[in-house]
This record gives sequence, structure tokens and C-alpha cells, in this order.
Amino acid sequence: MSFEEKYNLMKIGGSILAEILKTLSQEVKEGVNLKKLDSLAEELIYSFGAEPAFKGYKAPFAAKEYPYTLCTSLNEIIVHGYPEENIYLKPGDVLKLDLGLKYQGLFLDSAITLFVEESKEEVVYLIEVTKKALKEALKIIKPGIKTGDIGWKIESTIEDAGLSVIKDFCGHDIGEFLHGDLQIFNFGDPGQGKIIKEGMFFTLEPMASLGSGEIERIDDYVFKTKDNSLSSHFEVTLVVKEDKAEVLTPII
Repeated sequence: MSFEEKYNLMKIGGSILAEILKTLSQEVKEGVNLKKLDSLAEELIYSFGAEPAFKGYKAPFAAKEYPYTLCTSLNEIIVHGYPEENIYLKPGDVLKLDLGLKYQGLFLDSAITLFVEESKEEVVYLIEVTKKALKEALKIIKPGIKTGDIGWKIESTIEDAGLSVIKDFCGHDIGEFLHGDLQIFNFGDPGQGKIIKEGMFFTLEPMASLGSGEIERIDDYVFKTKDNSLSSHFEVTLVVKEDKAEVLTPII
């Protein structure tokens, strides 16, 4: 498959994923059951002629396959939370929606953070800073920079805002596979790491916490903040063009 063919298919798949996340975000309300969101995500993915990327996927760090289409991570849960039937949204909840799909043989991955009904000022701040870290990192991406430049931009944006970076997870290359060998950390040193080249497809996924940023594993897939502080997560799939990054999953 040529670059242009891959780019065009991933652009279509990315717009589908962004549209699905937009629809899901409109359903995030008090009293909504998390399994309902998962079922809706799966229904929408198939309606667009795509397939769920997460359901049945076995991550390298896990002993079993992930059983759901959508990751729903509430409050102190950072990533890979389960959309279970007995969990209902309540006012003040902070919900991370992380969704991947496979379109025409190519994978895309994206995540957003939302709050339910009205929320505290510190929660709005947490979400906005995490989103800002993503935007600031996107601004500097072009051929010739290093992965450390990206990580430093994310880390400095979050820490300069008085929040903690969650350093245990990272962005990754994507396309013919869901996760490749390239890791885009949310921290780093300028000028260090692997070089970014034109034509690369990868994700950026800054994560931040109101607390220390230390994590704790509570399940094969589910991770939370060690101090139970609230966390936020945004993720986009992008392609590196001649002089900039182009977001393929336009969620922000």
C-alpha cells in the first residue's frame, strides 16, 4: 500500500472515529449506564463499515484479551476502565472515553475527557490543561525533531500549570497495527530520543493528574492514580507531513 493510499484511508477512518466520539460525548449524562456507551460505540463503528480495535485485543502487558469496544475510565481511573452495567454516571464524574477502530485494515485510536453535568473549577482546569498540552505538542511536530522534544513540550505544559504528568503511558505508532515499537512519552528532554520523519503515523496522548501522578494497577488492564486523584487523558492519531502534523482524528 502506498503512502497516499494509507493516508487517504486513515483520514476517512479518523473522521469516522472523531464523529463517533462526538456522538458518545453527547450521551455522557447523569444516570447513563457505561455499558450503554460501549454498546452504542460498537453499533456506530459497524454502521460506518469499520470494526472495533480494542475488543478481543491482547495487550503485551496483559494476560487476557480486552473484553469491550470502549474504554471508560472514571475519575481516578486513568486508562482502560471497563464499561460495566452496574456503573451509572453521576454529577461531577470525570470520564475518559478511549476508542479505537479498524477501517479498511488500518487502525486509529483517540480519547477525550468529559465531565458530567456541572463540575468543580479544578476539574475544568485539569481537562483544559491536558488538552492544551496536546495542542502545544502538535504545534512543534515536523520532520527532524525528536521524540524527546514532544515529550518535553507535554511535560512542561502540564507541570508549568501546577499539575502532574502521568508518565507510565505513552503515544505509539499506528496503522497496520494498533501498537508498534515507537513510544511517544509524555515527558522527555529536548533533542533526545528518536527522530521524527515525514510519513510517520502515530498517536499523542497526554495524561495529567491533580495529585502526584503516581499510578497503581488494579486489574489486568485497569490503572488508577495511586492517591485517588482525578485524572485526564486526550489522544489523537496524526500523520507527519512535510512541515507539520495533521490530526486524523479531529476531536479538539
